[in-house]
Amino acid sequence: MNFSKKEAANKQRRLKSASAKLKTKALISLFRIFLVSIVLLAFVGVASGYGVIKGLIDDAPNIDAIDVAPTGFSTTIYDQDGNELIKLAGSQANRIYADIDKIPKNLQNAFIAIEDERFYKHNGIDVRGIFRAFFVGISSGDFSEGASTLTQQLLKNQVFEGGNETGFISRFERKVQEQYLAVQLENKLTKKQILEYYLNTINLGQNTLGVQAASLRYFNKDVSDITLSEAAVIAGITQSPVYLNPITHPKANAKRRSEILNNMLEQKLISQANYDKAVQDDEVYDRIQTVNKEQSDSSVYSYFVDELINQVINDLQTKKGYSYTQATNALYRGGLSIYTTQDSAIQKICDSVFQDPSYFPSNSKWELSYRLSILKKNGKTVNYSEGHVRNYFSQKHQTMPELFSQKGDVKPYIQEFKSSVVEDGDEITGEKVTMTIEPQASFVVMDQATGQVKAIIGGRGQKEGNLTLNRASTTTRQPGSTFKILSTYLPALDTGGMTLASVFDDSPFKYPNGRPVNNWNHSYNGLTTLRQAIYNSMNIVTVKTLEKVTPQVGFEYLSKLGFSTLVENEVDDNGKVFSDIGLPMALGGLTKGVTNLELTGAFASIANDGIYTTPTFYTKILDHNNKVLINNKPKTRQVMKESTSWLLTNAMEDVVKKGTGTRVRFQNISMPIAGKTGTTSDENDLWFSGFTPYYTATIWTGYDNNGSLTDTTYHKVIWRTIMEKVNAKLQTKSFKMPDSIVSAKICTKSGKLAIDGVCNEAQGGSTVRTEYFAKGTVPTEKCDVHIKLSICKESGKIANEYCPKSSVSDKVYLIKEKESGHTADTPYILPENLQDSTCNVHNSKNRGSSGEFITPPSKASPSPTPSTTPKEPTVPIVTTPPVVIPTPTQTPENEPTMGSDN
Repeated sequence: MNFSKKEAANKQRRLKSASAKLKTKALISLFRIFLVSIVLLAFVGVASGYGVIKGLIDDAPNIDAIDVAPTGFSTTIYDQDGNELIKLAGSQANRIYADIDKIPKNLQNAFIAIEDERFYKHNGIDVRGIFRAFFVGISSGDFSEGASTLTQQLLKNQVFEGGNETGFISRFERKVQEQYLAVQLENKLTKKQILEYYLNTINLGQNTLGVQAASLRYFNKDVSDITLSEAAVIAGITQSPVYLNPITHPKANAKRRSEILNNMLEQKLISQANYDKAVQDDEVYDRIQTVNKEQSDSSVYSYFVDELINQVINDLQTKKGYSYTQATNALYRGGLSIYTTQDSAIQKICDSVFQDPSYFPSNSKWELSYRLSILKKNGKTVNYSEGHVRNYFSQKHQTMPELFSQKGDVKPYIQEFKSSVVEDGDEITGEKVTMTIEPQASFVVMDQATGQVKAIIGGRGQKEGNLTLNRASTTTRQPGSTFKILSTYLPALDTGGMTLASVFDDSPFKYPNGRPVNNWNHSYNGLTTLRQAIYNSMNIVTVKTLEKVTPQVGFEYLSKLGFSTLVENEVDDNGKVFSDIGLPMALGGLTKGVTNLELTGAFASIANDGIYTTPTFYTKILDHNNKVLINNKPKTRQVMKESTSWLLTNAMEDVVKKGTGTRVRFQNISMPIAGKTGTTSDENDLWFSGFTPYYTATIWTGYDNNGSLTDTTYHKVIWRTIMEKVNAKLQTKSFKMPDSIVSAKICTKSGKLAIDGVCNEAQGGSTVRTEYFAKGTVPTEKCDVHIKLSICKESGKIANEYCPKSSVSDKVYLIKEKESGHTADTPYILPENLQDSTCNVHNSKNRGSSGEFITPPSKASPSPTPSTTPKEPTVPIVTTPPVVIPTPTQTPENEPTMGSDN
């Protein structure tokens, strides 16, 4: 460059020239315009941005209209002693609220340390956090680091449905509104309230919401007992409930846990000693796996809970006016507390016996239930069941067993069937193979005094799902001879004018349609009291008794006993009429059958002095605020006289002592038992329903497909085993006899007062017994079916006055009209050749060897004059007007002919 004096002067001249000045001015003007434009653009941008932000804020929810408190809580079910049984939780409802004071400080700080370290300092928005996240994103290209405060996260979860927007604009709009509301929320709630709500709303994996549910799910302990190490595990889940789940991704969670503990140490939220102890807890994930296995094994509801759910949903509708949807939501999302009637100790006894295969037939087999869904290559879905599998082999003329000896025996059949229906390009979208052990069984235990169900078993074998088939409460089966007590003998004693001493002739008998009624032992007992008919389970006497009572009256009693499956008059699609009001009802011949639960409830009314109480599964329901929603007071009604209930109980004690139920007698305790056996045609169903002074229980067993049982006694052993354990620690007491009961000695062949020296000396053995009666029903007439005669041994005819005493013996015969068939009475009926026939060997000319005369029998015998027909009770049978009974509509197959009741 030229720095001479001359050059400097030239330069000054150029700068002062007119053209130079104009050029300079132009440049300055352009620069000014540029600056003004920049300012204007900035102003417009800010104004526009403000307008956008203001518009988004104006569209934000009103802070006074939103509620960030958690909603949707799991329902807790307790047993009778207040022990938790299980939790019910619907979608987004597995939450158990915990007050902030019960949440350990370490757990609170763990979330703060990793999610919002300046929680107690900011006003809802963490500006420093926003800038930090921005610069981290600029430097790394990863903008995934969040800057949301706990307040914002609470709003996102409770107001903005979790913040699952798909587009940038939607996400931007939500962020703006979220930050705006966060500031307002901080002015509305305290930090303590915000943290409490947050810790009760966050998703912590495994369908748990909130720290209390998570604590129970992962560590099976109350949140107040969580350690620092465990707190870091739970807090570590928050960022990703799926990929930081400590059960499925323990390594990822462990890395996050370590980060949390480091943050807590750096932020001086824990001491070095506590940090070291927490870091060294290497077994925390082993504990989680142990708890997970235990909870997975108990995730299937019990049969008791299944039936409880049905009752609660029904009661919420009938007692509170809920719709079905409202009732279901309340149960699974309402945070209810349900206190059940279950006695866990009794339930455990039932479970242990039913899980022991030694109590069931050794030849138990397995029944197949199969479901297969295939998405064909043409887009059509085809579904198959076990019926298709059987049809496939039937068409191939191959035999597929109805039942399999081993569960694995079904595999070849399934594989071959699948190969036949699955083609190239097809996709199997679902397949389920279920093997059910057979024969099946059910069991119900009730406290007869309260109507509370204490335990229930709806089937044997592993329960594989919730709300599955419950053979105790939903399956209906023919009740067999157990029904005799309820349908016939109860009304006979209560209003039918009969007593346990009333006599019917057990001899050949037919239904109105001509089908014979048969006893289970295929024999006839002759003249029989109702007591004998009960403990020996005699069909013919039962049917004859109901004929006197009338089926209509029997049906009315059954209706009062809580049976909901009875058919009064139904017409099917083919016009066929069905009705249970007929003589087959006496033996349990019903259109639909009954459930174990309702049968147990009916027998419990006999054990409860004649008072029927609706079987209940819970005592009360509290809402989420611990206010009583339903106080479940069971309905009760007197369905029979107290005297009737005791008489039936006393007769059923004989069933156990000497009748068809001797196998249920306790072996190690002396507690009395009353009950009734039941066996249906072809041994399809086996029952025993009975009670002690404390509990009523019923067992049913049979094949689901109505197959015939070969072992017909094992169910009694099961009943005895369970009930002996249930009653083992209870004080022994008898069934209390009411003041309305009296006793008298009667003859079991006439049902009338016994004659001393006659009835007790009857052919075949004494027919005298002490019988019990309701006051006012004791017979007043003496026996009129026995006659005592002096028989001459030499002539075999009635002795006359000339027969020597040494040749004469007294015999008591039965007076009975000619029988239609041979019965147990036949050998002891007064022979025709003795009627009006006296000894023709001894007379005045031919005295006996002793040379003595005897008094003619007409003067010596106190017996009444023989008659040919036993007299039936003359008291009225029913007090209601006569009713026309329709012809029984049961088909012969539905009319039970009892199997062995021994």
